[in-house]
Amino acid sequence: MLAIVNPPRWEIGHIGWFQEFWCLRQGGAASILPNADALYNSATVPHDSRWGLSLPSFQETLAYRDRVLERVMAEGADPYFVHLSTKHERMHAEAFHYTRQTLGYPAPPVRSAPEKSAAEGDIEVVGGPFRLGSPKDAAFAFDNEKWEHVVLLAPFRISRRLVTNREYLTFVEATGHKPPLYWQDGRMRRFDRWIELPLDEPVMHVSALEAEAYCRWAGRRLPTETEWERAAQEPGMEQLFGSAWQWTSSPFLPYPGFVRDPYAEYSEPWFGTHRILRGGSFATPPQVTHAKFRNFYTPDRADVFCGFRTCAA
Repeated sequence: MLAIVNPPRWEIGHIGWFQEFWCLRQGGAASILPNADALYNSATVPHDSRWGLSLPSFQETLAYRDRVLERVMAEGADPYFVHLSTKHERMHAEAFHYTRQTLGYPAPPVRSAPEKSAAEGDIEVVGGPFRLGSPKDAAFAFDNEKWEHVVLLAPFRISRRLVTNREYLTFVEATGHKPPLYWQDGRMRRFDRWIELPLDEPVMHVSALEAEAYCRWAGRRLPTETEWERAAQEPGMEQLFGSAWQWTSSPFLPYPGFVRDPYAEYSEPWFGTHRILRGGSFATPPQVTHAKFRNFYTPDRADVFCGFRTCAA
């Protein structure tokens, strides 16, 4: 039992429950599935207990999920909650990729490797006022993205691409630092296969702490999330999306004037203990990623598809 892995059958049921709860049950209606709250509410069902629950069969779980979707399509729902539940489902789609990698299962039948880049050097970004966060006319924004506000940025230089396996290997060999998760004897495990280390791919499965150790060795630093979002507007920036989530130096904190949205457990419980990542990985559905989206994990996590780019110190 791993703290970073949910039982897949539970996770599918949770996706259906989440959509039902927010799209169909805000008026107090009962669940389609008796006892669904006691099974699938992630806010009240502890992680360790999910492995011992008497869950419906796989076919019954799929039937519940499908019945929820049929009712949402037939009855309609508040557009905010429709956006919320679809984005939630897509995030769990990426989580299934993490689970496959963690457990060494075969790769999914979609793209299973990050994009490469031959770009070199830094982009110079001018300083000045920058509007950080989502605008109030956004079709949908999570509460931690609200709202756009002005931040004064100093000029900075940021790498055009992510740090590669080749560069990180040089750091490991020079310092004796431990290799990333899933590296062993010049090879790397990608899902269920051990392959020769792809030197020109971005390094992944490094924690924020390991990324910072590399930066200290290289005389560089991680960007702040504001710098990352500002740099995303610059032509010539590569691997913003479709490669790896990118650690920043910014703690996960609320923007000024934060007001919690109805899904209270999404952001507020994690303020101050998690670290911001920006961008998106090869496994992230494109409907999730955009330049203002704030992902967040504890800085010790390395199981997700996370890498980093650097700034001049």
